[in-house]
Amino acid sequence: MDLKLSEDVELFKSEVREWLKSALPDWWNDIEQRTADQARYEEFVDSWDYKLYEAGYSGLTWPVEYGGQGESAIKEIMLEEELGRADAPKGHSFLGKILLAPTLMKYGTEEQKRRFLPRLISSEDIWCQGFSEPNAGSDLAALETKAVLDGDEWVINGQKVWTTSASKANWCFLLARTDSEQPKHKGITYLLVPMDAEGVSIRPLQKISGEAEFNEIFFQDVRIPKENHIGEINAGWKIAMTTLSYERGILALGRQARFETELSRAIEHYISAQDEPVMDQRVAELFVELQIMRYHGLKTISNYVNNDGKIGPEASLQKLYWSELRSKLGKFYMDMQDNEVFTNQHTSFTNDYFTNIYYTTLGETIYAGTSQIQRNIIAEKLLGLPK
Repeated sequence: MDLKLSEDVELFKSEVREWLKSALPDWWNDIEQRTADQARYEEFVDSWDYKLYEAGYSGLTWPVEYGGQGESAIKEIMLEEELGRADAPKGHSFLGKILLAPTLMKYGTEEQKRRFLPRLISSEDIWCQGFSEPNAGSDLAALETKAVLDGDEWVINGQKVWTTSASKANWCFLLARTDSEQPKHKGITYLLVPMDAEGVSIRPLQKISGEAEFNEIFFQDVRIPKENHIGEINAGWKIAMTTLSYERGILALGRQARFETELSRAIEHYISAQDEPVMDQRVAELFVELQIMRYHGLKTISNYVNNDGKIGPEASLQKLYWSELRSKLGKFYMDMQDNEVFTNQHTSFTNDYFTNIYYTTLGETIYAGTSQIQRNIIAEKLLGLPK
């Protein structure tokens, strides 16, 4: 694994860092100010996707014929790392760009690529992911949402849950059972559904932090054109695994940079540890684990770049590691508050920022495949152990 970056890529990273200095307002880097005005915060996040597009940082690696710039994959990865290091907003086009776009490019028809990819780049279309259901989370193949062909239309009935940004999205890529006679990992089709279709309704889910990032989506006799499926009918499981592999592995460096930024903020507000040697030791251990995460991420990315943009089951190693480490970080931030190792003037800072991180970590070993599921994949696909 070659850890050196070309001069061109290093220059690109510098350009991104300079752009971020002007693109992010002063109040964004002050956590107390960031959360002080919720309307201002939401307005800025809502505008972020278009800011990236205007700056030329949207669809970097996508083919030119679909509105992209045809750049190397390594630049896209370095962009994510710099965005993570600056703790920039994720925006609302995140899932569409990271998950749907590579799936479309691999399995979509030419018409679908030309229709959807340019609007993804410009953020004219915002996508949400309709995979999880009340009775199909870790066991995604147990999904019960059904789609039945009626002439030239699919008729969809069912429910999706934990759907990020559904209230902002105008499209949803979802999995539905289209043949109940086949085994549960078969008979599933990958569908594209407009959120303004008749019969689609959304209900927000309030998290323990008070945010309503997640939603439930209900489909009641929703009709979409027959051609609104990606890949072969009843072969959606294989296509969905492609989508999930990008969610689990390709964002490694960006995530690591965000986690390191969080820990650095904690250290900045950490009182001299002369009476807290145990906490000092934990800081050191977490820092080491973050470096391990980075190098493992570099290996995953190296495989991705050298394998023509393909990611295999090794993505599960990355997902398992980062989500378990994130849980440790969340627990550490809460323990720091319990031990009163923050300065008094930053009480509201810790109560909002770090507590919300902790709440978020509680679900990160679950979404995108639980830690137990990742261990099964690693055992079977990488180590060759029996099921």
